[in-house]
Amino acid sequence: MQLVVARIGRAHGIKGEVTVEVRTDEPELRLAPGAVLDTEPASAGPLTIETGRVHSGRLLLRFAGVRDRSGAEALRNTLLIAEVDPEEVPEDPDEYYDHQLMDLDVVTTDGAAVGRIAEISHLPYQDLLVVERPDGSEVLIPFVSEIVPEVDLAAQRAVIDPPPGLLDEAGAEIAGSRSRDTGPGAADGRAGA
Repeated sequence: MQLVVARIGRAHGIKGEVTVEVRTDEPELRLAPGAVLDTEPASAGPLTIETGRVHSGRLLLRFAGVRDRSGAEALRNTLLIAEVDPEEVPEDPDEYYDHQLMDLDVVTTDGAAVGRIAEISHLPYQDLLVVERPDGSEVLIPFVSEIVPEVDLAAQRAVIDPPPGLLDEAGAEIAGSRSRDTGPGAADGRAGA
């Protein structure tokens, strides 16, 4: 099975290093020197990692055969793909590979059906579950333990405890609809600070 483990960003310096947006919880395993990775587009690879280091909080990689800035820039936005045994699971029991989460049924803590996981979106600060609802619409669920307290792979479901407004706009409190005469400064006609 193939997993996207990183996306190549900008060139760094003049010796062929690139920044990478890490998309794996195991970069020390998947993005280690010597690792051979397939690419998307396929014409850019396969690429062999020659060196890796962290600089100012970003992972920098250099690939075999890429020795200058122009070669590094040519790889920008290329996805790095690792071949993984489908039976392999992350070491941490609270971590999951994307393929394990795909197509899981999503239900609320009280058992109400929400939909099915169609995609996992990896953002810099957290991951989002893209859930396709029965009506064809999508809802984005932050993949954090407070909102997704349970993932049961055996039962093929994820249980969510959504805050008000996550699943329906009617449950959201809209700040602009609050009464002006209940906040600080209401006596003298000023809006609250």
